[in-house]
Amino acid sequence: MLVQTTQGRSGSAHVVVLGNEKGGSGKSTTALHIAVALMKAGQRVATIDLDCRQQSFTRYIENRRAWARRTGLDLEVPVHRCIKLGETMQIADNESSEFQQFMDAVSAIERTFDFLVIDTPGSDSYLMRLAHSMADTLVTPINDSFLDFDVLGTVDPANYSVTGESHYAEMVRDTRRKRRQLDGVSCDWIVVRNRLSMLGSRNKQLVADSLNDLSFRLGFRSIDGFAERVVYREFFPRGLTALDDLDEATLGRRPSMGHVTAREEVTSLLRQLKLPLDERGRRRAANRAEWFNQLDKPLELHDIIGA
Repeated sequence: MLVQTTQGRSGSAHVVVLGNEKGGSGKSTTALHIAVALMKAGQRVATIDLDCRQQSFTRYIENRRAWARRTGLDLEVPVHRCIKLGETMQIADNESSEFQQFMDAVSAIERTFDFLVIDTPGSDSYLMRLAHSMADTLVTPINDSFLDFDVLGTVDPANYSVTGESHYAEMVRDTRRKRRQLDGVSCDWIVVRNRLSMLGSRNKQLVADSLNDLSFRLGFRSIDGFAERVVYREFFPRGLTALDDLDEATLGRRPSMGHVTAREEVTSLLRQLKLPLDERGRRRAANRAEWFNQLDKPLELHDIIGA
């Protein structure tokens, strides 16, 4: 599912940031799928929701925790923090409070977890920029249309060639440059095309061509994400993902072919992210799987003698 890379670890969590200045692109859905995939791979994962107002990521995780309690299912749930909005009349005081909450959360997490997944708001703010500057992996989901492409760049209306870069793209380029200057780390920027049509179309190909052109200018990787499927919207109230056991006990009904296909495309997306897995985490996942496999098996004679 996930591909291990041989990156050196400095003892700090690998920071995965979900960022896009446009709402409705699937940031929270993608964020939880990444977090759950990492936990299933034995990684220690913490999450932070910086979207203080909307809090979709937080509600998704709360829904998952509640469904696990209600059904008794063993659903992986990350250690989660949500930054609360400042409530004073002074903007500076509010920003100071939110900043302190964020830094306290990061300080408590960075050296005790393997991964930190941060969901950011769909608007420009100082916290959103700060999270981008910390990203080791930046994931920018966009809906597969030129309306959403506009958050990254502009195109010529006659031939759809790329004519410029957007405010958000310029911000990301600036934060990546400063990060390289500060500590020599190159942030891996991945643009994920969501809500893909399951049918080929001229628009789909034009968007793909424009993203490919822009990727050379800005230095990101473009990959396919989630297709337009009802199952993703159905997952949210129960906090489920396409990576969970999609059986009748989990879903409340028999799984459909859409559930199977969703898992395949999520697995493909996660493989292409190329996140660095900690080997100890991989062993933890293997040991946990082996333990569960043995639960329903009777003890053999050599197991009893060797105990």
